[in-house]
Amino acid sequence: MSAEGAPLLQVRGLRVEFGTEDEPLVAVHDVGLTVRRGEFVGLVGESGSGKSLTCRSALRLVRPPGRITRGEISFDGRDVMAMSQEELRSLRAREVGMIFQDPFSSLNPVFRVGEQLAETLRLNAVMPKRQARIEATELLDHVGIPDPDRRYLSYPHELSGGMRQRVMIAIAIAAKPRLLIADEPTTALDVTTQAQILELLARLRQEHDMAVLLVSHDFGVIAQVCDRLAVMYGGYVLETGMVRTLYTRPEHPYTRALLESVPSLESAGSAQRRAAIPGQPPELTETLPGCVFAPRCAHARPECRTISMALEPVGPDHETACPIRPFAAEYAGGEAPSPTVPERAS
Repeated sequence: MSAEGAPLLQVRGLRVEFGTEDEPLVAVHDVGLTVRRGEFVGLVGESGSGKSLTCRSALRLVRPPGRITRGEISFDGRDVMAMSQEELRSLRAREVGMIFQDPFSSLNPVFRVGEQLAETLRLNAVMPKRQARIEATELLDHVGIPDPDRRYLSYPHELSGGMRQRVMIAIAIAAKPRLLIADEPTTALDVTTQAQILELLARLRQEHDMAVLLVSHDFGVIAQVCDRLAVMYGGYVLETGMVRTLYTRPEHPYTRALLESVPSLESAGSAQRRAAIPGQPPELTETLPGCVFAPRCAHARPECRTISMALEPVGPDHETACPIRPFAAEYAGGEAPSPTVPERAS
């Protein structure tokens, strides 16, 4: 493997539990995830699938009563699980930036946004106050905030949702991290602002030679910028592969169902709605035998109740947890699923 393709973040066999040790509630089951240097990876799935918890676990940010009970986490070859609190602070401050779901709650409402960004620079980059203000203003301009000198003095409530998100991105990249974790950064934003935020992330990735892990419940959003995807459901990773592969040859019925629920230009003006996935995701208290998606799966068979949920290779850089591969005959006939790969952000 080349240096450019070497793993930057690697998670293996991650298990996260809540509840008591005697009666644990497992929220993340033996999850594996790899982000290579300079790569843009998407983590997609419905709400409650374990995406955010997996990302927080990568930085050991799981708060009690949650706990990591098993697994290996490494960053650039270093064991994150063995790091001291001082080493973890350095990792989070300088090497991995994180954008949380709600920028309004992540920003302190009583401090001006520029001051919060400057304080981050002073602490993480160790620079004097005057220089921190200059660089903070330049960062606000870099992430596309108009009139950055004036916006430096704004309070969070005076900014739109899109601008607050841009401030959070500026804070996350202030120390020039090698990995940026973006947890649902476009949630609650209008479609135009969503596209702008995604384009910004794609641009920053190129300019800073930075790897990005993007979390979303929206397959259409994820596919616009990502190189590779991991699909999560019920605390498991069900399928991984390159964006084009998963769009044209999804091997897991859940991946296919997510794709078929994505609105398209053709369906936008028609009365026919995109297919919704029947049923509900499993509760944390439910223990399901075999495939966790089987109760909602139109292709479920008796053997699905006994499978291990382990990912198996089905092609180059493509793995699935579905052993029956119900769409294999369709692909053999030269047909492909209806969704088309969206235009990628440049």
